[in-house]
Amino acid sequence: MASGEGRRRHHDLVPLAALLKREMKSEKMEKPTVRFGHAAQSKKGEDYFLIKTDCQRVPGNPSSSFSVFAIFDGHNGNAAAIFTRENLLNHVLSALPRGLGRDEWLHALPRALVAGFVKTDKEFQSRGETSGTTATFVIVDRWTVTVASVGDSRCVLDAQGGAISSLTVDHRLEENIEERERVTASGGEVGRLSIVGGAEIGPLRCWPGGLCLSRSIGDMDVGEFIVPIPYVKQVKLSKAGGRLIIASDGIWDALSSEMAAKSCRGLPAELAAMQVVKHSVTELAFLLTCIYISTAIQEALRTRGLKDDTTCIVVDIIPPDNELPPTPPPQKRNKLRDLLSFRKRSRDSASKLSKKLSAINIVEELFEEGSAMLAERLGNDDNLNTGQSTSGIFVCAVCQVDLAPSEGISVHAGSIFSTSSKPWQGPFLCSDCRDKKDAMEGKRPSGVKVS
Repeated sequence: MASGEGRRRHHDLVPLAALLKREMKSEKMEKPTVRFGHAAQSKKGEDYFLIKTDCQRVPGNPSSSFSVFAIFDGHNGNAAAIFTRENLLNHVLSALPRGLGRDEWLHALPRALVAGFVKTDKEFQSRGETSGTTATFVIVDRWTVTVASVGDSRCVLDAQGGAISSLTVDHRLEENIEERERVTASGGEVGRLSIVGGAEIGPLRCWPGGLCLSRSIGDMDVGEFIVPIPYVKQVKLSKAGGRLIIASDGIWDALSSEMAAKSCRGLPAELAAMQVVKHSVTELAFLLTCIYISTAIQEALRTRGLKDDTTCIVVDIIPPDNELPPTPPPQKRNKLRDLLSFRKRSRDSASKLSKKLSAINIVEELFEEGSAMLAERLGNDDNLNTGQSTSGIFVCAVCQVDLAPSEGISVHAGSIFSTSSKPWQGPFLCSDCRDKKDAMEGKRPSGVKVS
């Protein structure tokens, strides 16, 4: 009897190879299929993009793969956009502690994105070039999407079921009241261009420099209150998946988020990206001929829209071996109604819908933070062992240089966000990065740049 029970227990055992195969199959079923497409129309040659689908959290381990999609819309030249495309990813990855599991890695990612953006900005400004760039940087790891952005290159999620939400926040002074208040509180002046006779024209700009954005990478000739600290949002899609539309402002000046998403539904990613670019050109042409908008608005659209680059990346995150749903029947559209309402819908409805998506289990919101305060964004080292290198030497949380124990300056020193008076509580900054932090917070006179 005992031997029979032993035989039954023996037969219940699963060979190790079969178990590993089963786990790998289960993991494969959990991983979505990621398809993407890209389209662009270049006029100034200042839009750049990055598509990298073979990244690995653990080098040499294909099961740890993730994808990166990014758009960099340059201004005042293309140097900043090119530099950011070539360096930002490496700077983000270097800020992530080694040896993390996937969940820990995703948890550490928002902080690493902040460090990577600031380091990229600091290194580019040290070159003494005056160009700048927006950056919308998207990391797709299975069903989790993490987006970091400065500027006005938007990322929109079109979730299965037709719900549309924005994963970015526009940092345009014209539209973002909080950013206007932050810039003026830090010593910047916000106003429009003045022409002969004292009339003001165009969008709100920051002075000195005249930039329309409150956050960017580069822009050496603008005050330090134009910061590279990104808005970061991390969400987890349901197993139904969704579509990401990442595009420069040349698209969003003509299309609302809803218009862009609906214009390409049912199309494969490559054709969808082409359709969004084509649709934006068509809509802009209509805006320029519409008799219902003022001459001033027409002139602004003409000088900005007709000369601006348009770049779009479409990313489909779908269940394995699934096809896109069939194209819905086209609906008749009232172009005048769209013209009068698309900007308000784009700004308001997408942000409100984001929270509704979480409530109905279409999207789970994991993280969201947009503060421009570096101390708040870097947090503390209580939960992540990021204050020391593998050799035990302290490292700067931004530029990752080794620091002797006596050299590191706590990011919380003198900060209202400090929860402890202990000067050794990390993360730590080198003296250059501490100067950069002080300048971004308005603690140093404008015009004194960190190199």
